[in-house]
Amino acid sequence: PALTPSPQPRPAPTAQALPPNPVAQRGQNWTPIRGQNWAPIDRVIAEAAIKRTSDSAKGNKRGCGGYHRSPRGIVPPSSQCHLGSRRKSLQSLALNLTADACSPYRIADLTRYDAYPAALGANVRRREFLSGLGCAVAWPVVARAQQAAMPVVGFMSGRSPDDAGHLIAAFRQGLGEGGFVESRNIVIEYRWALGKYDRLSSLAADLVSRRVAVLVGVGGDGSAVAAKQASATIPVVFGMGGDPVKAGLVESLNRPGGNATGFTLLTNEMEPKRLGMLHDLVPGAAVLGVLLNPRFPPAGQQLLDVEDAARKVNQRLFVAKASNDSELSAAFTSLVAQRVGALLVAADPYFDTRHDRLIAFAAQNRLPAIYQFREYAVAGGLISYGPNITDMYRQAGAYTARILKGEKPSSLPVVQPTKFEFVINLKTAKTLGLVIPAGLISFADEVIE
Repeated sequence: PALTPSPQPRPAPTAQALPPNPVAQRGQNWTPIRGQNWAPIDRVIAEAAIKRTSDSAKGNKRGCGGYHRSPRGIVPPSSQCHLGSRRKSLQSLALNLTADACSPYRIADLTRYDAYPAALGANVRRREFLSGLGCAVAWPVVARAQQAAMPVVGFMSGRSPDDAGHLIAAFRQGLGEGGFVESRNIVIEYRWALGKYDRLSSLAADLVSRRVAVLVGVGGDGSAVAAKQASATIPVVFGMGGDPVKAGLVESLNRPGGNATGFTLLTNEMEPKRLGMLHDLVPGAAVLGVLLNPRFPPAGQQLLDVEDAARKVNQRLFVAKASNDSELSAAFTSLVAQRVGALLVAADPYFDTRHDRLIAFAAQNRLPAIYQFREYAVAGGLISYGPNITDMYRQAGAYTARILKGEKPSSLPVVQPTKFEFVINLKTAKTLGLVIPAGLISFADEVIE
């Protein structure tokens, strides 16, 4: 049979012939592509048209009756396409957008293309078109509103994020036990003093200005006090090593009163016990060294406690003080010059941020040393004695979750440690050439070999 000639493509309408388009009134320029006059528009429209007509295009080799993706953008329907009018496709598009009821999943998928042929815009029912477009514009606003509705927790610490990763994980675990997951239904704003205690007040004030739902002050007594002083109304969850009653944070441990509760490690009060362990480990040492941070709020009481413990066993002490890196280097030099036989590192968040330097100094000078947390012994320190700090941070997260659910800090007793961990690193002892007495090993909760 004779071949029928292919229909000639219809000429593209000119820009002057285009009927009024509600979106083209935004002052955007027309851009000619492939002989058509195209207008930029909200991306939802063109992609939705592809979804609308892609199913009917299967098996059609000459044209799909809808829009096509191409390296240059979205190509309008072929003039030889026989699967329906453009008017029907665009009217169905508008109805389809409306029927989707602003589905976030659909609209999120439709934000990849940014043009459609303006020549076809006149055939779209204005009301249906604007209805669908309104859905696309409204959804991001709804999404932002939902995100803004999530409670914000302010988390401030005297420590550094580099040495507190395991503590943050424990805090999040406590929140998770209460049904809160960061970035899913809660936002956490972090602030770190990096061992510089004079920054704590400004960090607390910054978090209060952001109207956080709960203010968490951990990583030392100074952080807890700064959080409490920053607001008398925002609930405060603190973590400290000393006595919160003496610090004026709560009325009593069982009935905190006011807007603050949290946990105390009591680690600041453990210095006499640590000194006694160190004396038993090296009974022949003429001088024991003590490293103390004078800027740490409980430092005065720590010094009185170790001096009293030393007098009871007739032990001579040399106290070196450091609150920053340059002073720490000077303290190391003075400890070596005084020929101390062992070293007690007093509890202090700044020292926690420099635990690598402390452990390296002790190893280099073959000094037996004792520290406050298990993390020191795990990292290569000889001995540690103190509470399980990881579990206490988990408790802080659990308290934060309970407060977010409506409980009052005044009704939540201050958490106290019930167990203290004594950890010995025998590998470090061997490196130092030190024999640990059998009595101390039997007393240890954990021995690292």
